[in-house]
Amino acid sequence: MAKSRKPNTTRKPPEPSDSHADIEDWMRRVMPDLHPIVKRLDEIICDTLPGLQYAIKWKKAYYGLPDLGWIIEIVAYDVSVNVVFLGGADFDSPPPLGTTDRSRYIKVTTLDEAQGVEMRKWIEQAGRVPGWK
Repeated sequence: MAKSRKPNTTRKPPEPSDSHADIEDWMRRVMPDLHPIVKRLDEIICDTLPGLQYAIKWKKAYYGLPDLGWIIEIVAYDVSVNVVFLGGADFDSPPPLGTTDRSRYIKVTTLDEAQGVEMRKWIEQAGRVPGWK
């Protein structure tokens, strides 16, 4: 008998909003050294993926699409920004970090890393792969 698949978490997903205002408020609270990185990542995500929904929960920014669920999570720490692709294990050439379920992530410490070709490819793929519902 096939083993039933466990949900990716027992936590409830955030409530979606079509307003980017919560993300903007969250970005203002990020460490000053990381603000340019977070701002650029947000711009790339918003420019690449039309029809996004947004949320802030657990001091993390979430980006989602109605049909795919939450697809990207951004967490700003003291010295790096983690960009979590909630369906990243299904990407062609997935991000290098992460070992649980389907999430994969990358630690971003410079603006160059944030706007690199590989990051853009992962963001594009996130718009085609189911995330966390």
